[in-house]
Amino acid sequence: MRKERKHRTAEEKVVILRRHLLDKVPLSDLCEEHGLQPTVFYRWQKEFFESGASAFRVSPPAQYLKTFTRRSRIASPDSIGLLD
Repeated sequence: MRKERKHRTAEEKVVILRRHLLDKVPLSDLCEEHGLQPTVFYRWQKEFFESGASAFRVSPPAQYLKTFTRRSRIASPDSIGLLD
């Protein structure tokens, strides 16, 4: 009989990764505790490190985006007759 898959949130995955990488909990212990295959853990780790740079990207403040959007609507090419 096949076991039903457990879908974990991003936060749960990070907690499991952190326990191995920072707390040095052996992977075999984590896999047994959480019912994981090691290949699943390594896929999470790969995805985590590949997307890690996005945590350091600076996004513009929300106020700037609101102002920019409002201005672009006011001065859009069709509103000033450039597309006619």
